[in-house]
Amino acid sequence: MRRPVGFVLLDRLRAVKENERGSTSVQMVLLMPALFAVMFLGMQGALFYHARTVALAAAQEGVRTAAGLDGTGAAGSQDAYAFVDAAGGDDVLIGARVIASRSATNATVTVSGRSLSVVPGWRPTVTQSASAPVERITQ
Repeated sequence: MRRPVGFVLLDRLRAVKENERGSTSVQMVLLMPALFAVMFLGMQGALFYHARTVALAAAQEGVRTAAGLDGTGAAGSQDAYAFVDAAGGDDVLIGARVIASRSATNATVTVSGRSLSVVPGWRPTVTQSASAPVERITQ
């Protein structure tokens, strides 16, 4: 006696399932490293972007002070350091360095440092700069 078509298909599906035992484990072994790589790269991108934003904001804060009517490069540098410390210090921008200069017409502040890293052995550097014309009184 011949079995109905539906039962034959069920028998074949059972045979296929038995032959694929452990395939989920293999898929996990292959896909999990890729998933973790995507997660860590996303985290690294966010940390780098945040450090870059803090460095730029610190440079802008410092250049506002340095370009003021009675401002100096040293005062601009001090304000930039204070901004980095208020934003998290070494937890955001490791080893922050500020270079400030002021001429008769222009003030420039450059903030540099390293971003935090979740990738072992990689230390991305961040450098941001801001310039502004020096305020002066004209008659």
